[in-house]
Formats: sequence, C-alpha cells, structure tokens
Amino acid sequence: MFDVAVVGSLNLDLVATCARHPAPGETVLGDDYAEYAGGKGLNQAVAASRAGAAVALIGAVGDDEAGTRLRRVAVDDGVDIDTVETTPDRPTGRALIVVDERGENSIVVVAGANATVRAGRSARARVVLAQLEIPLQTVETELTAARRVGATTILNPAPAQPLSPTLLATCDVLVPNEHEVELLGGADTIHAAGVETVIVTRGSSGVTISTRSGELIDLRAFPAEVVDTTGAGDAFCGNLAARLATGAAFEDAVSWAMAAGALAVSVPGAVASLPTAAATAARLTRA
Repeated sequence: MFDVAVVGSLNLDLVATCARHPAPGETVLGDDYAEYAGGKGLNQAVAASRAGAAVALIGAVGDDEAGTRLRRVAVDDGVDIDTVETTPDRPTGRALIVVDERGENSIVVVAGANATVRAGRSARARVVLAQLEIPLQTVETELTAARRVGATTILNPAPAQPLSPTLLATCDVLVPNEHEVELLGGADTIHAAGVETVIVTRGSSGVTISTRSGELIDLRAFPAEVVDTTGAGDAFCGNLAARLATGAAFEDAVSWAMAAGALAVSVPGAVASLPTAAATAARLTRA
C-alpha cells in the first residue's frame, strides 16, 4: 500500500517572466523564458514524495517528448507511475504561465491528455489527493472509491470552478484558496455538503482551518522571499497529504505544509521549487 495516491494532471509549464501582466489587448516585452515540469498532479505527487511518503500518481500524458520528460521527472523523484497512461491521440498538457516582478503569476492550462484520465486505476493508499485539472467525474469516482476502502480524501479545488454537493461529499478535507472558497459558497456551505475540514490558504496571510463542528483556527504564514508563487499551493497540498499519511497530528501537518509552501515561493518553477523533507524540517525549527 502507498502512503499517498495523487489523482491529477501532468503538464509541461511554459513560463515567461516580465515586469507586469499585460492588460487585455496589450503586448508586453518579457525578460526571460523557461520550461518546467508541472501540472498539479505531478507537482503534488513530487511534493509528497520529497516529504518522505511512498507515492503513486494516476494520470495521463501524450505519446510525445513532453510526456516522456514528465514521466522521467516523476520516476527520478521516486513517484510510482504504473497508473500514468499514454494517450496517442492527445498531446501532453501544457500550462502557459506569466510571472511578474513581484512573483505573482497568471496561468492558462490546456488539458490535452489530462482530459482523458479515466477512473478505476487507483492505487491503494492511506491518503488520496486530487485536483480539478482532470475530468470532474473521474475525481468524484476516485474519491468515492478511496473513502469506501477507508482512505482519507483531500481535494484541492483548483482551477476554481463550481462543484456539485455530491463531489464535495466525497472529501474529508478541502483545500481551497480565498477565491476558490468564495466560489464554492464559503466554508459553511462546504461543511453542509459533508466536508469535515476546510483549510483556506491565504498566501502571506496564512491559513484558516474550519471544521464541521464549528472550530476555527488561524495560523500565521511563515515569512518568505517571494520569487515565484507557481507551485506553492501544490507544495502545501502534497506535504499535507504526506504528513497525514504518516500519522502526524492535523495541525502539525498543516504547519509542516505551510513551511513547505513558504520555501516553494522562493524558487522559480513548479517541481523545481518543491522542498525536501530536510529543508522543510529546518524551516520549521526557525519559526
């Protein structure tokens, strides 16, 4: 059995840096360009693996150079990819990312092969983690199956979109940011759908943990030098899943995940920014 199974996307990230984001209809000159391995599924799987968990990834890539590259990245970080399919008629997913001089990003995701991820290929795991860059029906089916066998289910509802109460009901833990929680009607609405715990990530303002019983806990963010926020939420989610899978107390797991997220924003790229367990532990001791 794995500690964590991640059901999600694999993308090649195409990243341009510039002084500011262009307004609609405007062209701005960029400062630099780079390509990185990414996709919320791959990012979170690698984050969990670097946190010390045994991780399986469920997803799909195209039969192309980008797909081969992303598979290699996962394997090199110790992620099991037996349940990553190759789709011959769809390209590997892409994310088009613009990062401004403050480190803030805007992203356009093109699903490609991620749109073909099928349910029914789950690996047995203590924690199953999913996001929304693959078909919603696949997410719902996989989380339902995971709960049926006693796994803890975590959903990161990104990219932001409306979700049905039946999908929300498959989640033990929901991890939205401030915009995503508002789109879903707020924590009270989410709890009413059956979600036990909501962790709202608020960037430099920290996180708020809300429970179905009415408990509310605010945790202050770790100071961080922001270079690129791409992948910070994925670092948080992957580390949270890893720590919960290995038996950490809930609030301790959240603090660990916050430390990992703070480290991630100080390095450009997605997978490249994800910290090791040793680095996260060291960051915690300096808190």
